[in-house]
Amino acid sequence: MKAEQDGDILEEDSPEENGVQRNQYSTISPPASPEVQEEPFSTYYEDKVPIPESVNQVFSFRKLWAFTGPGFLMSIAYLDPGNIESDLQSGAKAGFKLLWVLLVATIIGLLLQRLAARLGVVTGMHLAEVCNRQYPTVPRIILWMMVELAIIGSDMQEVIGCAIALNLLSVGRIPLWAGVLITITDTFVFLFLDKYGLRKLEAFFGFLITVMAISFGYEYVLVKPDQGELLKGMFVPYCAGCGPLQLEQAVGIVGAVIMPHNIYLHSALVKSRDIDRKNKKDVKEANKYFFIESTVALFISFLINVFVVAVFAQAFYNKTNMEVNAVCNATGSPHTDLFPLNNGTLEVDIYKGGVVLGCFFGPAALYIWAIGILAAGQSSTMTGTYSGQFVMEGFLNLRWSRFARVLLTRSIAITPTLLVAIFQDVQHLTGMNDFLNVLQSMQLPFALIPILTFTSLTSIMNDFANGMVWKISGGIVILLVCAINMYFVVVYVTSLNSVLLYVVAALLSVAYLCFVGYLAWHCLVALGVSCLDFGSRVRKRPAVLIEEPSEYDS
Repeated sequence: MKAEQDGDILEEDSPEENGVQRNQYSTISPPASPEVQEEPFSTYYEDKVPIPESVNQVFSFRKLWAFTGPGFLMSIAYLDPGNIESDLQSGAKAGFKLLWVLLVATIIGLLLQRLAARLGVVTGMHLAEVCNRQYPTVPRIILWMMVELAIIGSDMQEVIGCAIALNLLSVGRIPLWAGVLITITDTFVFLFLDKYGLRKLEAFFGFLITVMAISFGYEYVLVKPDQGELLKGMFVPYCAGCGPLQLEQAVGIVGAVIMPHNIYLHSALVKSRDIDRKNKKDVKEANKYFFIESTVALFISFLINVFVVAVFAQAFYNKTNMEVNAVCNATGSPHTDLFPLNNGTLEVDIYKGGVVLGCFFGPAALYIWAIGILAAGQSSTMTGTYSGQFVMEGFLNLRWSRFARVLLTRSIAITPTLLVAIFQDVQHLTGMNDFLNVLQSMQLPFALIPILTFTSLTSIMNDFANGMVWKISGGIVILLVCAINMYFVVVYVTSLNSVLLYVVAALLSVAYLCFVGYLAWHCLVALGVSCLDFGSRVRKRPAVLIEEPSEYDS
């Protein structure tokens, strides 16, 4: 192979092994003998977006536009109905005081998404595929099951969020189970939009984000939050007069923002760009533009989240059920019975949130709120389905037809959602949402530990492996996030007040901690703690890259 140059020498004559050449910057390899398939394997990145050439430009808006897309799809997970519900509860329970927690959680999320994007760009494989090649069979299967649980939990919130929005828009005429079926159907339709071009699909997601921004922005302008209090809450890391309720809400914000399946998703989405991974300069440039795009996307998602927190902080902080009941009764709302006649502090979810907005600010506020929730639920349901496909394909190496894969991943997530919709009332879903948030919090180590492990291995990332600063800071951040989420789990379990559940939780905790410890052991070895390197089965030698076109090439 001739040395390729672009200002720097990127490869010397590469050694050959069994007639196959090594590639310096692509050390994770596809299967040695890919079988010819009767049907072309298709997925989100079947058609790659070309990157325009630029000569000696430090920054190019044309190139940034070419890279724009994956980060915005990733940012939708920061705007799903679970996040929106966490936002409105934060505003209603703590006012503006926890906005700084939202800001810090978003910044941490950006740093973790950076690692995910770099893994996909440098190796040309997403996190699930790398896990499939690096972990032994049993841990790999357990890891897949844990990530699938996270996807199911997230998907249930997203689909039910859509169903609640449809219920609000139809003034209760569309029951929860019918809304779930409608969401399932239109998700199937929208998912095949990429057949008309990848950029059109990304534009559709951009449209849904715009709908959310306009909807929640309208509520923000309507309520007119106190800007001084908003800025104070965002930049002063303190919560005056806060107690256990506000602490639990702060923990819930971190758990809602940083979602495990989103790490897998983003590492796959970046494969949709046509990057020459044999060219170090191109790889470095792709990492730069993807980071800029992700920063812009998460900044927009942060603003939308702030809109929701501010609306409920200004209008409903410290409101009692009796006050809300009186206002709803005066406006002739049919939902007055949602708010008991007592002086208890108002508790809201995305359904009650729409109702109280309608009571205080008129029917338009309710319907616009529901449109925003529908856009949030629909977009996050679609990206959740992509996450399910990527995770299943990567961990299990599935090569089914596109329709079969979508059908399977949808069925796994939708079946429990339908059961909940049939047997639960739309007005009493808060307990289920708390359980789903705990479920996703528990799965967080199964995305964060592998991503730090593999981006720290020079055998996988070569020159793009994490430096010492990133290794230390990444380890501290992941330890902190996991500890916060485990606190959230403990608080939830102890609130159940059942000895039997305590025993079951204790037994499951032992198995859970053993597996997390196993992953952490491999991670510490990758971070350079050589004294623990006894029998680690994570491969640290460069794999051989086959210089043939395959479905993994980027």
